[in-house]
Amino acid sequence: MKFVQIIEFETDRIEEMRQLSDDMEKRSASRENGPTRRLVLGDRNQPGRYLAVIEFDSYEEAMRNNDDPETSKFAEQMTALCTRPPSFTDCDVVDMSEFG
Repeated sequence: MKFVQIIEFETDRIEEMRQLSDDMEKRSASRENGPTRRLVLGDRNQPGRYLAVIEFDSYEEAMRNNDDPETSKFAEQMTALCTRPPSFTDCDVVDMSEFG
């Protein structure tokens, strides 16, 4: 079953956050258990508030990814760019559709 982690964070340094995420994506591209998709949303009503939706093939793969030292390093660097600590929500994907 697909699994999604939603990371809510606030930052006034979104370009640095984007670069950090892009660098992490490049480093983990060939790694097993990594994310399969990333979607970052900016809150129109609260500037500086963002949601990152990170998709994995399964909960187990997400947990293996969380245990990777590169992920821990990324989380530390991400937190340093935030104006408050990020929050995490873990979700099983119950249904998904793509509209054509």
